[in-house]
Amino acid sequence: MSYAYLFKYIIIGDTGVGKSCLLLQFTDKRFQPVHDLTIGVEFGARMITIDNKPIKLQIWDTAGQESFRSITRSYYRGAAGALLVYDITRRETFNHLASWLEDARQHANANMTIMLIGNKSDLSHRRAVSVEEGQQFAKENGLVFMEASAKTAQNVEEAFISTAATIYKKIQDGIFDVSNESYGIKVGYGGIPGPSGGTSGASTPGSGCCS
Repeated sequence: MSYAYLFKYIIIGDTGVGKSCLLLQFTDKRFQPVHDLTIGVEFGARMITIDNKPIKLQIWDTAGQESFRSITRSYYRGAAGALLVYDITRRETFNHLASWLEDARQHANANMTIMLIGNKSDLSHRRAVSVEEGQQFAKENGLVFMEASAKTAQNVEEAFISTAATIYKKIQDGIFDVSNESYGIKVGYGGIPGPSGGTSGASTPGSGCCS
C-alpha cells in the first residue's frame, strides 16, 4: 500500500512496563495478558491518516533489560519518534525515566519527538506515580505526556497518532530534511517534498522512494 510518508518509531522504557502490549494493541487491537520478555527488538507496522495523507508507522519495540541496552541504542539513530513508557504502579520505572531520556538525547537526532506514556492506567487503584508527577516530568523535559492502558486501549491510538501529528507538523515547518532518511522519515509516492519541506499535491513516476 502506498504512503505519503513512513515514520520510524522506537518504544523504550524499563522491562515489564507494557511496551510490547502497547504495540500489539495499536497494530492488532488486542491485549495479551501474558507476554514473553522481548529479546532484542521486535517490530510492528500500521497505516494511519494525518491531514488526509496516508502515513505508515514502522515501530521498533525494544527490550527493557539492561543487558540489551547497547542493542536498543543502535535503534535510536534513524527514529523520528519515541514512546518512553513507565508503569504507573511501579515507582522505580518512573525513577528510571531520566536515564532512558539521557540515552535517547545522546543517541537520537535532536528533533526526535518523544511521547511520555504512563501505562496501566486501568490499575489506578494500585497507582504509585501521580498524574501530576508524569505531567511535571514531561514539562521539565519538553515531552508530550499522556496516561494509557494497553489492556483497555485507552489513549493507545492517541499516543501513536499524536506523536505522528507532531512529526508531520515538523515536516511542514521545515524542521526535518525529509531527503535525509537518518531522521527516520521516508517519503513515499503520495508525498513529494515541496520547497518548504511540505508536500505538493502532484505525484510523478519515479519520485520519492518506496520499499
